[in-house]
Amino acid sequence: MYEIDGICYAGNPGAHETRIIDVKPLVGRMLLVTFDNGEGKLFDTTTLQGPVFDVLDDPEVFRGVKLFHGVPTWDDGNVDVAPEYVYEHGDTYNTYDVLAAAN
Repeated sequence: MYEIDGICYAGNPGAHETRIIDVKPLVGRMLLVTFDNGEGKLFDTTTLQGPVFDVLDDPEVFRGVKLFHGVPTWDDGNVDVAPEYVYEHGDTYNTYDVLAAAN
């Protein structure tokens, strides 16, 4: 972790910053995520630990995911998850995975 201009970042300074360019909420608190390198991942937000993530149990809040500078956020920016974490813990998806997660 490092800090630049008062903002904390995961990873190492000088390393490529992992950015999410698209995020779609699916049923079961799954996210379909596209990264700036073209890779797509399925990420299960139910694995996120801590009471701050309890708000994601509300389907309306979860569906309201927005990207802020490549970071998925919810609840007017009160909840977020690092793109590096999503990349490391997400599963590379194929069409079958997406269809299964949508049902």
